[in-house]
Amino acid sequence: MNDATPRTAQVWVDADACPAAIREILFRAAERAQVPVTLVANQWLRTPPSRQVRAVQVQGGFDAADDFIAERAGAGDLVVTQDIPLAARVLERGAEAVDPRGVRYTRDTIDERLSMRSFMEELRGAGVQTGGPAVFHARDRQAFANQLDRWIAGRRHG
Repeated sequence: MNDATPRTAQVWVDADACPAAIREILFRAAERAQVPVTLVANQWLRTPPSRQVRAVQVQGGFDAADDFIAERAGAGDLVVTQDIPLAARVLERGAEAVDPRGVRYTRDTIDERLSMRSFMEELRGAGVQTGGPAVFHARDRQAFANQLDRWIAGRRHG
């Protein structure tokens, strides 16, 4: 393969905590737009028969899936993750990042999100009950689908 061959932009999914509804949206988009989608998880994942969708099961510790994605995601790729440190890592590599609720991570907002995450961890470490994530709603699915469509459209025009 020639080094000048442009790489194909793809979607990387931090799949251990990705809601099934979001995976379904990604599976449909992979076929419709012929976009490669790679789900990375610590466990085996069922995927539809597709040339565009693959699942990678990583072995190892807590951040094995994050490390796998961070080492491979590059400019033009989209990373789907709820993990703020992973989002920061892939943004540094030129990838785009979005959470399953459709909230984009950007270079302008990632430092604030990392600080808030650290603050919440400190509170939990001190025994403060901070509650869990909000319930996942249809509007979250729609917001994610909208962000994915924007990324796909930008990929076609980029």
